[in-house]
Amino acid sequence: MKKFNIRKVLDGLTAVSSSSSSATAQPGTPKENDTVQESLQSEHFQLCKTVRHGFPYKPYSMAFDPVQKILAIGTQTGALRLFGRAGVECYCQHESGATVIQLQFLINEGALVSALADDSIHLWNLRQKIPAILHSLKFNRERSTKTHPGPVVHISDNPMDEGKLLIGFECGVVVLWDLKSKKADYRYNYDEAIHSVAWHHEGKQFVCSHSDGTLTTWNVRAPAKPVQIITPHGKQPKDGKKPEPCKPILKVEYKTTRSGDPFMVLSGGLSYDTVGRRACLTVMHGKSTAVLEMDYHIVDFLTLCETPYPNDFQEPYAVVVLLEKDLVVIDLGQIGYPIFESPYPLSIHESPVTCCEYFADCPAELIPALYSVGSRQKRQGYSKKEWPISGGNWGQGTQSYPEIIITGHADGSIKFWDASALMLQVLYKLKTAKVFERARGKEEKPSTDKVDEDPFAIQALSWCPESRMLCVAGVSAHVNVYRFSKQEITTEVVQLLEVRMQPEFSEVDSPDPGGEHTPTFPTSGAPSSPQESEPSTQPSTGSNSSDGPRDNIPCLQVRSSPLKQSPGYQVELVIQLVWVSGEPPQQITSLAINSSYGIVVFGNSNGLAVVDYLQKTLLLNMGTSELYSPTEPYQRQPRSPRKARQPSGALCESNEGSNPSEDRCRSPTSGSTSPCNSDEERKQNFIEKVKVKSRRFSKTVASDFAKMSRKISLSSEPKSDQVAPTVQPRDRCQRWRSLKVKKNACYAKDKAVAGMTQKRALCRTKSDPNCYAKDNAFIRSRSSSVTSIDRESREAISSLYFCESFPRKLDTLVSPCLLVGTTQGSVMMMSLSVPPGGDQRLQQPVSIASCGTLARLKGGILTMGLLDATGTLLPPSYEPWYDPNASDEEKEKGRRRRPASPPSSQEGQDTQFAVLCSEKQAKVVAMPSQTRIYKHSITETSFVLRADVVQMAGANCIACFCANGHIKTLSLPSLRPLLDVNYLPLTDMRIARTFCFSNLGQALYLTSPSEIQRITYSQETCDNLQEMLSELFTPVETPEAPNRGFFKGLFGGGAQSLDREDLFGETTAGKASRSLAQHIPGPGSMEGMKGAASGVVGDLARARIALDERGQKLGELEERTAAMMASAESFSKHAHDMMLKYKDKKWYQL
Repeated sequence: MKKFNIRKVLDGLTAVSSSSSSATAQPGTPKENDTVQESLQSEHFQLCKTVRHGFPYKPYSMAFDPVQKILAIGTQTGALRLFGRAGVECYCQHESGATVIQLQFLINEGALVSALADDSIHLWNLRQKIPAILHSLKFNRERSTKTHPGPVVHISDNPMDEGKLLIGFECGVVVLWDLKSKKADYRYNYDEAIHSVAWHHEGKQFVCSHSDGTLTTWNVRAPAKPVQIITPHGKQPKDGKKPEPCKPILKVEYKTTRSGDPFMVLSGGLSYDTVGRRACLTVMHGKSTAVLEMDYHIVDFLTLCETPYPNDFQEPYAVVVLLEKDLVVIDLGQIGYPIFESPYPLSIHESPVTCCEYFADCPAELIPALYSVGSRQKRQGYSKKEWPISGGNWGQGTQSYPEIIITGHADGSIKFWDASALMLQVLYKLKTAKVFERARGKEEKPSTDKVDEDPFAIQALSWCPESRMLCVAGVSAHVNVYRFSKQEITTEVVQLLEVRMQPEFSEVDSPDPGGEHTPTFPTSGAPSSPQESEPSTQPSTGSNSSDGPRDNIPCLQVRSSPLKQSPGYQVELVIQLVWVSGEPPQQITSLAINSSYGIVVFGNSNGLAVVDYLQKTLLLNMGTSELYSPTEPYQRQPRSPRKARQPSGALCESNEGSNPSEDRCRSPTSGSTSPCNSDEERKQNFIEKVKVKSRRFSKTVASDFAKMSRKISLSSEPKSDQVAPTVQPRDRCQRWRSLKVKKNACYAKDKAVAGMTQKRALCRTKSDPNCYAKDNAFIRSRSSSVTSIDRESREAISSLYFCESFPRKLDTLVSPCLLVGTTQGSVMMMSLSVPPGGDQRLQQPVSIASCGTLARLKGGILTMGLLDATGTLLPPSYEPWYDPNASDEEKEKGRRRRPASPPSSQEGQDTQFAVLCSEKQAKVVAMPSQTRIYKHSITETSFVLRADVVQMAGANCIACFCANGHIKTLSLPSLRPLLDVNYLPLTDMRIARTFCFSNLGQALYLTSPSEIQRITYSQETCDNLQEMLSELFTPVETPEAPNRGFFKGLFGGGAQSLDREDLFGETTAGKASRSLAQHIPGPGSMEGMKGAASGVVGDLARARIALDERGQKLGELEERTAAMMASAESFSKHAHDMMLKYKDKKWYQL
């Protein structure tokens, strides 16, 4: 008897459960991808942040190291941003997230002290590439029983005597406190509140700024009254009275020079009659006063000086002004005080970012081309000096592939950024709003009601790096197509194409007096195409009268005057969706462009539109439900829209019993008249009338009508063997061709379409219902509740992908195709027939054929891709770039199309894999058999926000970002989970809108309105990150302190130092109370590292720390030894010289 082994049974159950939870193979089908060798493993993936670019969000404080030339900015969110030379920047974050209220560098020591609003102080170590906290002090607030003048606004020591402390109180009292004797030397009183205090470098005078816009100058030894009182922006009355009060002077700095008058820099203090004036910075130098207007509110400013010592002549050369949304550096050494040109990418938020795309490993010539045209856009009038914040060194990483980031903005602008080597620099800026007329007043904006604030905002973009073709979709339902050219041109008339995409169902509540006009609605059995419009150079005149609904009017008006287009991206075509019967056009949800085919395709909740941008014609305009087959098992019923919508203008409305137009009913493929008057056609028309009229009755009557219509539709459904004789057996698909038809008389009666000059209708032949691919693994449950939900939801186009594949099941030759994904999980295949290049391409039309549904997934489709038999990604074909304004010979060189790489397929053999990813799951479908090979459920409790098919370590994978914060990667084609990290939960829709993956393990998102956070999910990049990051601290010799001089040293003048350890140390002051503050070792300190280290890893870390310490001590010892040797050599030389001088002299000659 065979022994029963329970372990094998359990192992089998475990294998079954694991396969069902991860990638599962299609049962009953051979594993086609057994030959695909997948090289990607989980060891290739690791997630970490790399760099953060942009302007610090909500800045609050600032500090500068005058020796290291490093600038630090603290924010209200607890962040620290450190800046050096161009490309040197660093981001740090306090765990508490409290506001950084003050920053102070330990000059030339590679350390920074930060004071937070939660009563904590932190010491940062900047000598490492990723700064870390060495120590922290958490203070405990105590109630003071002593009398106190009020809040303290300023504390500083005397530049000449560190034992004297100047304390400024908000109430107007200033106290000079002696630290040694612990008592006040002098008290200075003024009637107005104090905002800031600044010392003169000699320590004999100080200046206070007050709430009434005055500046008071005080002598240290004359506390009775100020030496001078001035109101920089106050009007001086003639009768000698006190000048009128001004706004508070929030901060003042007093800087001296050796050879001229001192500089006094202040913010605020303007007179109250300057209402609405922008924030200003005032620079007073001698008798001149310059008022510099700023674009935003001034948060803080610092004066940069030549010396780091406060007791020497300061010699100011620049002012760093931290604004609410910008950083400005003013040159004090040139007339007019020009600003320096900033090398940092601080203009990301110049207009709010609305979309973002990331392209890694771009063609090498792209960045120089964009830089060459972008350099002409730079502003003039900058200071000719070099950027003064010049500390740090660049990283030494080996990452050399070009990276480009494209950001779309609310004002319609698009910026191209060079993101190579962990840096960010703006290359080129495109203003898409130039092609539209700008409304001068409110009365001229009737058609932008939908998007009053930002009518030009960028919603989506599609870019082909190889051909440099750019397609942009705006929030006003417009699409702009751009070509890249190095030559300037003037476009006399902007090419315009207006498209009428209307809802699939509409209603008419008011009958026509001359007879009831029943509109023809598209259905699954006999769909009709919505109306298309011809290209025009001027916008069509539509109905916009006060007594009728707005119709055939775009949201924006295209520019009518000639358009001068600079080198760079130049508009080729503008496509606009128009209003339909009082309803605004739906926003565009997906967009794609292909330079090899010369086609732009876009979709929204109303359907799909395909445009030939070479011939400037509309090829296809269809509702989403019409893309399905009549017998499609996945077809969604279109939603009935709300009332007041006019009927679709796809086909001419006709009276009951009247014969429809012969041109409208003629099939373009057969050449014979379609049976419009047959019994089946009458049944279909009756079904439509039932569906229309049933909406006007009660629910009970409507349900009865619906049952009757279903019975009729079932009886009239064509059988599978009834195929139109004109359709070839191998061409089993639906075809549409554009036919120009004359304007029907019935349209002349309708005001909503009176302005249309040309119309198109789309007809199609019958098709074999068995030609549509079915996902055998998908079993749809059809309960009444699900059906009702499906009917109420509107299916939109969510993803588009051009490829060269097998459009139909069991095809043997590849051809241009378009994959269309919807928000309800359907992926449909469309075949494209593109004429050959040259003149034929511009004369012959492009034909499009729908080949049914390829697959069905849970959730909306996010991304699609195509692999060959070896698992290599097959990118869409492209046309190499050529300058459209160059000579004909150069154009012909560039117009050679990239050869199609996918090979032909033999009978019964799959040579391609279609990769499909939705909000819930991913599937891999073998082509051309259209068999599902692999399926993986990405998430059950959440949904995927962004997914991309990316190249990584010489292979391909799917990268996903879920709403619950998880970042996942799946191998291809087997869909094995490779990475699953809980990184960032979705807290802001900005993250969902801007998160994007790129090749080679790179990704980014907008972490704040003004900052881009770049991350990597590549193990190789994480390992090399330390080398790639820039260094903040560089060894620099500290300048010599100013000489005291003989007489100052003799009579006690000059700077006097104070040993704070003697004053505040434990030997003198005793141990501090434990209730005063709590010491917290930071992760960057020895205590923190020892506490975090454990086991073998901890021993290795401690050994490494000990070696580092020993090496550092040996280095210091070596430096000291060298210094002692140099000193000894110098002493020996001086002794030898002295001996030679007095060698032959007698004692009385000395």
